[in-house]
Order: sequence, then structure tokens, then C-alpha cells
Amino acid sequence: MALTETEEKLALAATVTLTFVTGVVDAVGFLALDRVFTGNMTGNIVILGMGVAGADDLPVLGPAIALAAFTAAAFVAGLVLRAGAKGWQHRVTVLLTLGAVTLAALTAVAVVVGDQSGPALQVMMAAATAAVMGSQAMVARAVGVADMTTVVVTSTLASLAGETWTRRGGGVLLNRRFGAIAAIFAGAVAGALLLRWHIAVPFAVATALTSAVAVLGHLRLSRTLLIDVSAR
Repeated sequence: MALTETEEKLALAATVTLTFVTGVVDAVGFLALDRVFTGNMTGNIVILGMGVAGADDLPVLGPAIALAAFTAAAFVAGLVLRAGAKGWQHRVTVLLTLGAVTLAALTAVAVVVGDQSGPALQVMMAAATAAVMGSQAMVARAVGVADMTTVVVTSTLASLAGETWTRRGGGVLLNRRFGAIAAIFAGAVAGALLLRWHIAVPFAVATALTSAVAVLGHLRLSRTLLIDVSAR
């Protein structure tokens, strides 16, 4: 069953919000967790490569573990979602809820340790956040909003420059692709600013937004609920 225009807009809003969350946690990871990207794995691979070369005392362990955690979580989420239908399904809600719970736990840890966390704890926090982002990336693929991966904007930027701006009639794609780039940028700005108060604050914001997407998506976009309503 195809989504209505309103439902498509809600799905787009949900993925834009999750993209914003990626920007927030990436700012936290890079600025407060030993320069580890928790959502942008391209950045981690580059940092890892330069770190292995011994450049500028860049970290190796943190990016490597974050990469592993992201990949493992994406693998598990892919297996979970593979059996379900395309679009928002109850498995999407479950994965986002687990992500929100993990972010809430990280918020609690951040409240307790504050800015005094040691290297080992920083790596663990970055890895847990990266796992949430890996699962979220697969959720975005399942929901299926074009050009909204929530964790990668490099390909979106290339599409914006190389396809949208070179063709006529690309208004919808222009707005969507630009929205993805703007969302992750705004999230990074917000994350950096919120860190000035306390490391727990951006984690709390990420928790609240992920929870809101899970609840509203389940209530308004769940395929089971939509089918039940249409059958009445």
C-alpha cells in the first residue's frame, strides 16, 4: 500500500530528524570522545589511516572500535529488517527504541562521569553511539526515503551538485538533498554548542529526538497500523 502525501512528508521529517541526530552525536564523538566520528564512518576511516601513519597523534583504537561497532550493528539490524516489508514496520520501531534506550544510558553515564571520563570509557561510549548509528542507517534504508541515509551526505552532496543542479524540474530532490546536508550541519552546530553546558546535554537531546521519531513513526507510519485502518 502506497503512502499518502502526508505520510511521505512524515517519513521525510523522521529521516531529517535522525540525520540531525547524527550531526549531534558526531560533534560529541569528535570533540569529547577523542576525535572519533560516531556516525560518519568515512571520517573514521580517514582518521584511522592517518593515525596508523602516526600523523598528528591521531587516535587508532577509538576509530577502529567505532567502525567495528557500527558495522556489527548495521549487520544485525539488516538481518532483523530483511524479513519485514519495505517501509515503516514494527521492527523499525523496535530498533529505534533500542537506539533511544542506548542513548539514554549514555546520557546517564555522561551525567555521572561528566568531563572526567578516561580514554577507555570514551572508547566505549563512542562505540555504543556508533552502534546506534549503524542500526539507524539500516532503519533509514528500510523506511526508504530517497537521498536520506541519515549518516552519509557525501553522496547526497555529489547528487545535489552533479544531478539536481544540472537538470530541470528537480525541485523535490533539491529540497530533500539540501535538507539532508543542512540537517547534519545543523546537528553538528547544535552538538558543539550543547557541549559547552555538559556532555550529557547533547546525548539527552539525541535521546529525546530518537524517541520522538520512534513513537510518532510507529503511530503514524507503521505498515501494520496503516493496513488495519485501510481494511476497516
